[in-house]
Amino acid sequence: MQKLLSYPITIIYFICFGLTLVIFHPIQWVCLNIFGYKAHKGSVSILNWFLMRCTNLLGTRYHFENAHSIPTDKPLIIVTNHQSMYDIPPIIWYMRKHHPKFVSKIELGKGIPSVSFNLRHGGSALINRKDPKQSIEALQQLGQYIEKHNRSAVIFPEGTRSRTGVPKPFRTTGLKVLMKQAPSALVVPISINNSWKMLRFGQFPMGLGAFIKFKVHPPMAIQADAEAQIAQVEEQIKNDITEVKS
Repeated sequence: MQKLLSYPITIIYFICFGLTLVIFHPIQWVCLNIFGYKAHKGSVSILNWFLMRCTNLLGTRYHFENAHSIPTDKPLIIVTNHQSMYDIPPIIWYMRKHHPKFVSKIELGKGIPSVSFNLRHGGSALINRKDPKQSIEALQQLGQYIEKHNRSAVIFPEGTRSRTGVPKPFRTTGLKVLMKQAPSALVVPISINNSWKMLRFGQFPMGLGAFIKFKVHPPMAIQADAEAQIAQVEEQIKNDITEVKS
């Protein structure tokens, strides 16, 4: 019954979602090319607030738990599990004071209004999974960028999203590169629950009534033993992922 109901609601959602992306594309261009980085960053934050409001049409709710006073004058490496593309707008909005930049696959850097423009011009790293050399160089540049400007790098170490919420093993290479290039950064683990339910039926129709929860764990300084620290972060994130499809 829910799937049947979701068909017309999904169509309305896609119209609103698409219009939001199209409207904000020229807004981003004007902000960046006329007013500079700060205005562009602000437009991206507002864009993602509107994208979240679009998902409210599907009955989606958000809870973002962050009990920590995270400094804004230090770079961050935000490490989180990945369940769907709907992980991203809340991180951009709720962590906006920290200027989040994403590690993203290179294919997303073209063809998507607003999204591709921000990935290309907003400071994120576009990596080609078929080209390890290019990927490492892009990650190095991102690490150096956040170290210099006190920004945040957001990385999904699973590599690809979990379609059932069950976390996949972390790949450590990208994290190690960021940690090496941004030695003064704080590592901030975040656990995400339930965003996979947005795509429980696939790309169409959308899942209804998802309650997406984010939990920010205590930030930690980069340690000498990167392997051990990454294992600790992985365990911390996964221990709070509870609502999965069996």
